[in-house]
Amino acid sequence: MRTQQLCSEFFISVNLRGICLFFSFLFILLLFSGSKDLVVKAQVLAGGRGKGTFEGGLKGGVRIVYSPEEARDISSKMIGKKLFTKQTGEAGRICNQVFICERRYPRREYYFAITMERSFQGPVLIGSSQGGVNIEDVAAENPDAIVKEPIDIMQGIKMDQAIKVAEKMGFPPALINEAAENMLKLYDVFIKYDASMVEINPMVEDSSGIVMCMDAKINFDSNAAYRQKKVFDMRDWTQEDIRDRQAAKADLNYIGLDGTIGCLVNGAGLAMATMDIIKLHGGTPANFLDVGGGATAQQVTEAFKLITSDKKVQAILVNIFGGIMRCDVIAQGIIMAVTDLELKIPIVVRLQGTRVDDAKALIASSPLKILACDDLDEAAKMVRFSYFSMHIGKLKLTWGGSGEMNLPIIVQESN
Repeated sequence: MRTQQLCSEFFISVNLRGICLFFSFLFILLLFSGSKDLVVKAQVLAGGRGKGTFEGGLKGGVRIVYSPEEARDISSKMIGKKLFTKQTGEAGRICNQVFICERRYPRREYYFAITMERSFQGPVLIGSSQGGVNIEDVAAENPDAIVKEPIDIMQGIKMDQAIKVAEKMGFPPALINEAAENMLKLYDVFIKYDASMVEINPMVEDSSGIVMCMDAKINFDSNAAYRQKKVFDMRDWTQEDIRDRQAAKADLNYIGLDGTIGCLVNGAGLAMATMDIIKLHGGTPANFLDVGGGATAQQVTEAFKLITSDKKVQAILVNIFGGIMRCDVIAQGIIMAVTDLELKIPIVVRLQGTRVDDAKALIASSPLKILACDDLDEAAKMVRFSYFSMHIGKLKLTWGGSGEMNLPIIVQESN
């Protein structure tokens, strides 16, 4: 619904006679009185809604109904329930709203998108005559069905470029200009709102002979949040992992994964390399977490809270290259986090760069046990070894008495 609102500002042809609601049968009756063909769409941020299943057993997050009364009944089975699709996994996504609109009857369905593509060093128009289906499958099975037209971001899109794409997509001659005009307007949306992708699937020729954008997905550049307040205020945190919200509040870049070894790194490239080397040595990363170049001790503490909120995490590897980031700040954050959170799991820390000696002194003066090592490869081996050692070490020992042997926190530093 929100994408339709943004598109309608540029007079793009969308199905505007619709309502997005938590639940109100009165609104449904007022807007659709006398309507016989309606569509109810669960407002869940996940692909594959049409083939999804709600808790409670309802099949499909996109349903065709034939009266306002049926729309009410289906909506009541969606709102407040989790929808499970291929993209949501076992966790599912809660449906807090539904979008109800009049059903349209497409003659032909097409795919159209605008995205940033590295190989073209800027925006590219992507089109296909095969819309309404998974475009990744089309690209894999029939790559010739995909049309691409790069755009010079300084000059902007030209009408002849849009016409060329519309022709190659297979629009009828009478609709070429109309399709091209919608493409021009979609490009305006892409530029004005700092989008990284605008995807229309499907773009259709409907039974009345007009071009319409039936469903849309828009991704926005998070780096532009400061100047796109209107867009980012629309963000629905109920559709995201609670840890993502916590990370955003702390200004951390966090992505939860399925492994057992938590990672805290500064810089996206170093974070990816750290995850790779953990995998190389048989471990599995539990997250991607980039604290950035100017993190404070408090942010480091928040990072530890995020990592350890995942109950699967059995050990943590901190890998910091102190250029802009100061190693002593990281060390202060580690000490604060271990103290405040009373962490019992092994922590391996590799520090290198600015004020690393100060960082060593801080850690050495703390109650933590220190195990120094310069090499990242050794650090990855160590964090995996400490994980296994923790399970071996926590044994009940009986020799006329009983006791528990616990592994201390391990900290690795580099010179």
